[in-house]
Amino acid sequence: MSAAPSLAAIRAATRHIDPVFLNSPVRRSEALDAALGCKVLAKDETGNPIHSFKGRGTELFAATALQPGEAIVSASAGNFGQGLARAASRRGHRCVIFAAETANPLKIEAMRGFGAEVRLAGADFDAAKHAARAYAAETGLRFVEDGAEPAISEGAGTLALELAEAEEFDTLLVQLGNGALLAGVGTALRAVLPQVEIVAVVAANAPAMKLSLEAGRAIETERADTMADGIAVRVPVPEILPILPACHDRLAMVSEAQIFEAMRLIHTHLGLVTEPSGAAGLAAILADPGRFRGKRVATILCGSNIAAPLRERLLAG
Repeated sequence: MSAAPSLAAIRAATRHIDPVFLNSPVRRSEALDAALGCKVLAKDETGNPIHSFKGRGTELFAATALQPGEAIVSASAGNFGQGLARAASRRGHRCVIFAAETANPLKIEAMRGFGAEVRLAGADFDAAKHAARAYAAETGLRFVEDGAEPAISEGAGTLALELAEAEEFDTLLVQLGNGALLAGVGTALRAVLPQVEIVAVVAANAPAMKLSLEAGRAIETERADTMADGIAVRVPVPEILPILPACHDRLAMVSEAQIFEAMRLIHTHLGLVTEPSGAAGLAAILADPGRFRGKRVATILCGSNIAAPLRERLLAG
């Protein structure tokens, strides 16, 4: 990342972002609070055209960081690619997205529907990213890396300002994938609610970001075998790592069973179907309930683009 996100840029971002991504609702349920032993405030980012928070950052990026007609190439597990494709195509930019051969078919078709040229390469997201980077070098297109562009983090940070203006809370649980969400949300919240504890949440089966932050350098893992594809990082983005320590207080890991149980609780008590990454914050409460007991805990339902087999499993109860 060429520069850390700034509060001024986050505040100014809303004038560049399609309003369909702004002012998302906060969901509550007394039954959910009773089940978890704390007051849960769930910022719902699933009701927009791409069913994910990613539209905030991609809108800001496309509006402010691209030259007229500039073509771009990127890699995505799906949600970022949808946001980038929509933001780029509506402004007249060609957008090529590389995705893993194992990527969620729903997300692949959605990226194409929003105007992306989708190419499948590699067994996981980071392999697809390697192919995308090589294609960009070969063709001369601009390579866009989620986590390496300040505008993408700053767009994401707008949801933290909305949450801070609407609610009072003690802790915020933030999904940690490539780091763009944590960088933006953490920057905003540190400035306006410095007393709030920020917990960054990773999947136990994809610990690369946790290992990297603890070591102070990028640490790759051989695998990232989690159903939460949005946070399934195997190869961290080195540029963002120095920014993240100031954006959180501690790290939490969640199991696959806890992620699915969090999805079930969200569906039962909030009436929403989230993808696994969208439930990872709530899963952190299940992983350590005593730490959150009696507190006001905010989290982000960051996406709902769930693969069909997992949806069927969830709805089957």
